[in-house]
Amino acid sequence: MDRERLRFCVIGAGTAGIATARRVLEIEGAEVVIFERAEQVGGTWNYTDRVGKDRYGLDIHTSMYRGLRTNLPKEVMGFPDFPIPEQAQSYIPSEDILSFLKLYADTFGVTELVRFEHHVERMDRVEGEWKVRVKNLPSGEVRNYWFDFVFVCNGHYHTPAIPSYPNKEVFKGLQLHSHDYRSSEKFKDESVLVIGAGPSGMDLALEISKHATRVTMSHHTKEPFKTIFPANLTQKPDVQELTSTGARFADGSEDHFTVILYCTGYRYNFPFLGSSCGITVQDNYVQPLYKHCININQPSMAFIGLPYYVCAGQMFDLQARFCLRYYSGQLDLPGAEAMREDTRLRMEQRWSCGFRTRQAHMMGPAQGEYYEDLQRTAELPEGIKPVMTKLHNESSQRFNDDLLGFRRDVFRIVDDENFEEVVEVGEDREV
Repeated sequence: MDRERLRFCVIGAGTAGIATARRVLEIEGAEVVIFERAEQVGGTWNYTDRVGKDRYGLDIHTSMYRGLRTNLPKEVMGFPDFPIPEQAQSYIPSEDILSFLKLYADTFGVTELVRFEHHVERMDRVEGEWKVRVKNLPSGEVRNYWFDFVFVCNGHYHTPAIPSYPNKEVFKGLQLHSHDYRSSEKFKDESVLVIGAGPSGMDLALEISKHATRVTMSHHTKEPFKTIFPANLTQKPDVQELTSTGARFADGSEDHFTVILYCTGYRYNFPFLGSSCGITVQDNYVQPLYKHCININQPSMAFIGLPYYVCAGQMFDLQARFCLRYYSGQLDLPGAEAMREDTRLRMEQRWSCGFRTRQAHMMGPAQGEYYEDLQRTAELPEGIKPVMTKLHNESSQRFNDDLLGFRRDVFRIVDDENFEEVVEVGEDREV
């Protein structure tokens, strides 16, 4: 490029955005601007009592609820060279995560580069540059900015995915998505149907059962849960249809409910991307992407943070370093056809393992292979320590096996390969 300075745009100042901006700052002569619609960094970790719309008429971004503690140990939630500070617990309050993210952004000089309360309305590719239309929310001023590279870091826990059931509109009770859940007290004396048994479904079903008369969790998980649930929390197969007073299930049974809570996940949503960006989202599969992040049609655009069931902060940092090896000119990016072929082969492998289209970006136990591929492909000197993947997978299994007690577990990183579980004071077990 003719310019001496590369201009980078980062959309979002959540975990992915601040991790990416920090790495951009390591490139000599690079300029970076972060646009964030909230008043502070933290993304989805910024709690608010509000649901629906914010004061500017925009959809509420956060899915945090009151009293939330992490469902992953803090030991895997930090960044490779900036761990979450030591404290007695491994599973910590959401407020502590927000404080940590603010500390990280301040430490690496990211906070001062954020344009807070700036909402990205539109992005287009125009004559070899990125034109980004941004609205200053307090003033209402709309302005165009121009960049050489853009990182989309707007998260994927903000746009609810709500299934469609026959007779859904006839149900007379309350229907809401977990995105709008804030506390369990509002479910006092209610009969609640929780649809979905992922992390949020199981967590919220248990929380609601403390106040509701009864809770039914509908799901299609094949392996039975080892957790012994409270007496007022029962399980049912998938919902077949709703009725005016409840639901009919796949086993032919029917029950009555006053509230239906959809814990059915989220959709990837990028409403600001113009058609010139060349990105499509079909059944939650974002295409066409090289290594789940670089836009093959417009390779100066990258998405940070799409894969899920991962060591989030660790992976965001790795993805940013991967992309910047190419954007900084240290390595030449493969041609479009080579990237498409690599993607085709890797996705065919995933399909053959039983992944469905909507699970295109799901990692879980396979996350280690993905991290190694990024490091190897971009010839990065450092990847993600194997202990992070091991502890993430172990803690995820604990969540499934002991929903009532897993947050009492305390872990400690021993070295790059091993962690310890603190069984009781003075007694450790190496894993």
